Amino acid sequence: MRLFIESMGLLGPGLAGWAASRPVLRGEVPYRHAPAVVTASEFLPPVERRRTGIPVKLALAVGHEALTNAGRDAAATATVFTSSGSDGENVHQLCETLASSEREVSPTRFHNSVHNAAAGYWSIATRCHETSTSLCCRDASFAAGLLEAAAQVATAGAAVVLIAYDQPYPEPLGSVRPIGAIFGAALVLASQADRASIQLEVTFAAGKGNATPMADAALEALRGSVPAARSLPLLAALARNRSEDVVLEYLEAAHLHITVAPCS
Repeated sequence: MRLFIESMGLLGPGLAGWAASRPVLRGEVPYRHAPAVVTASEFLPPVERRRTGIPVKLALAVGHEALTNAGRDAAATATVFTSSGSDGENVHQLCETLASSEREVSPTRFHNSVHNAAAGYWSIATRCHETSTSLCCRDASFAAGLLEAAAQVATAGAAVVLIAYDQPYPEPLGSVRPIGAIFGAALVLASQADRASIQLEVTFAAGKGNATPMADAALEALRGSVPAARSLPLLAALARNRSEDVVLEYLEAAHLHITVAPCS
């Protein structure tokens, strides 16, 4: 599938936005780990803003950054949300409540527990009524999201914003399903090169495939510890804006082969 990248959004440890992260991803500036700062979205009404957890705030932040950079109207752009576990803190609190003698779950916690909560808050914040998909594929969640978004662009011809996000689980769930950090990334994909500078060719390939690593050891550790951060090799290639190939892990018997090339 051939498609075009119009813009990106990024937020993670030591990666505070796409503009600030590009020199780091290109290897021009040393990567320095720093906690990711995620704030409430100013696009949500105050009542909804108070109800959102870190994953929703993260998804809205990177999604809005990508769409703003692309100059696109969020209300008129389809979305694909992908996350390995969505709101781990909320899952933890629900489990604690259900394991206690007082087993009444708050309505806010319940509606934040569904996997498409971020998509719901996004529609409130942006007033978007376009198609929205929310999915999960464990460690391959980013690759699955990219495949879904690329397929939508290829078949419908309309732009899609892909939003990938993850948050660590508190203990004891964190020991069973370790996720290394808060991390979110977004890509605006389109079928035409009108607003884009980078072309992608995405191929679903048989066989496991060796994932493209990050040259920096700390970024490679981040890539390996957070499902959404499996996007880092592709993001680094986009930051370099030159012709190169990237391999992303998918299922055990498949992988994604991506050819990145400047449009001009």
